[in-house]
Amino acid sequence: MNKYPLWKYLIILAVIIPGFIYALPNLYGEDPALQVSATRAAIIDDGTQQQITSALNESGISFSKLQKQENGIQLRFKDTDDQLKAKAVVENELGDKYTVALNLVPATPAWMDAIDGRPMYLGLDLRGGVHFLMEVDIEGAISNTEKRLVSDLRSGMREKKIRYLSVSSSKNDGILVVFPDIERRAQGLITVEDDFTSLSAKEIESDGKPALALKLTEAAKREISDSSVKQNMTALRNRINELGVAEPIVQQQGNNRIVVQLPGIQDTARAKEIIGRTATLEIMLVDEKNSGNIQAALEGRVPVGSRLYRDRRNSPILLKKGIVYSGNNIVDASAGIDSRNGSSVVHITLDARGASINQRVTGDNIGNRMAVVYVEQKSVIKKDEQGNVVIGENGLPARTKSRIEEVITAPVIRDQLGKRFQIEGLDSIKEARDLSLLLRAGALAAPIEIVEERTIGPSLGKENIRTGFLSVMYGLVAILVFMVFYYRVFGIVADIALVLNLVLMVAILSLFQATLTLPGVAGILLTVGMAVDANVLIFERIREELRNGVTPQAAIHSGYDKALSTIVDANITTLIAAIVLFNFGTGPIKGFAITLSIGILTSMFTAIMVSRGIVNKIYGGRQIKKLAI
Repeated sequence: MNKYPLWKYLIILAVIIPGFIYALPNLYGEDPALQVSATRAAIIDDGTQQQITSALNESGISFSKLQKQENGIQLRFKDTDDQLKAKAVVENELGDKYTVALNLVPATPAWMDAIDGRPMYLGLDLRGGVHFLMEVDIEGAISNTEKRLVSDLRSGMREKKIRYLSVSSSKNDGILVVFPDIERRAQGLITVEDDFTSLSAKEIESDGKPALALKLTEAAKREISDSSVKQNMTALRNRINELGVAEPIVQQQGNNRIVVQLPGIQDTARAKEIIGRTATLEIMLVDEKNSGNIQAALEGRVPVGSRLYRDRRNSPILLKKGIVYSGNNIVDASAGIDSRNGSSVVHITLDARGASINQRVTGDNIGNRMAVVYVEQKSVIKKDEQGNVVIGENGLPARTKSRIEEVITAPVIRDQLGKRFQIEGLDSIKEARDLSLLLRAGALAAPIEIVEERTIGPSLGKENIRTGFLSVMYGLVAILVFMVFYYRVFGIVADIALVLNLVLMVAILSLFQATLTLPGVAGILLTVGMAVDANVLIFERIREELRNGVTPQAAIHSGYDKALSTIVDANITTLIAAIVLFNFGTGPIKGFAITLSIGILTSMFTAIMVSRGIVNKIYGGRQIKKLAI
């Protein structure tokens, strides 16, 4: 009696052993690191690696590890002092074509990395970092949409040969289209209903002339609001990648607010600069007339009306100063493959105004070249007249605003283009995807304003970790001592199950790369108390059976079997509450709900299956007269 078959013990081992392995990475801590990545105008190769190594050696700065990764180079240091000094040296050595970000990376051994054994992420309140609450200007997005629709309406009316007197927009009245007579207004109304479904139309009089008052429908406004917030979130995530933050949190709060949390970020001023970045395209014509005078332009004699640019391979090229149209006229961009030669391209869709300009300019310039210029506003390292890096009051390199411009491609115009065309000259499909993402999300869909900013220092985060760890340990030790004192051998069994429960919780959080916050620590602490509750129910049932004169073996069997339904019911009701908290709560509440849910599931496994397996090993299959309970 009270024997487990071999397969049950194998299941227990199959859970416990990986649990210990995947919980181990949390014991190794973190190393200060630099994340070096290339901008679009540069590449990371062995020469870059050698350049960084030589610069650090010459400055007497030692690093513990240099690792080449898919998206750049990572350098690890023993302390933050070397990390900060190295950042200034590397930035000075590589220049503005590379991004050097401060970071904290897990110090786990290589064999753990090989099996995806990584520590759980720590939230802002435990690791320190910066918190931004941003508000999206939805009214601004709606206004921009109406302005774009004004241009589209004009083009639509001209295509249908419908005569109109004026098309204008105002902040409060929407779009007003004035016609010369009622017949033209009726034709315009049909066009609006057929081609502009996002607008609702009302027939009115304006200064005695027939007119249409057009407003965006409520459904269209909701769609603009949702898409503006989502596009801004995508843009922010794309920009934050440059900071090298391990687990940034970018999530929507309410209808028009975005929460950005950057745990572990050490340069908060840099974070604000990156978040404020913009990226777009400018389409310009190549100065074919003076294209043979590149050398003169390089010497400073740039022709009037032209400007000297550099392409992706740093070769000079002369472009006419006038911008044909810009990224503001791009409504969609997607990566693809050219069916003719298999090269990577980006398919561009323009709005009505951009399409009209594109059609006219390309029609007039067949045989000439048209350049696609990538433009990015970003901050760069400030240098003095001698070229030395200027160090700010915070000990980090001072930065200044700079406009980065790069000619992506300058193809010959073979035919007249219209609303859709493609950008060629890209090296890979990855580059095409990156460019299309930047074009869709590089510029914010609507203005955003930082309405709240909080910075949590690493020292406060360490204190939160220390107090959180102590609270869990004190609670755990108190329960362990009580259980041994009150239930003796069975108390030791419960203690083993409790420790294993804690290990499994940490392992699951690490395996799924969950973010642990201070409320999450509270959830773990609550689970520690709840986990032992199941064993208390079982042990008290065993005691009751013994008092009723049942044999020890029968008491163990009855205790586990009869208490099972009570334990399951209690845990299911708590799990339902945790699921509700997760679905309807925000940040901290979600963290609490996640750890509580995981703790409930692991505690049911350890308190019922594991503890009974240990008890069966101790007492099962033999004659006993008394239980140490």
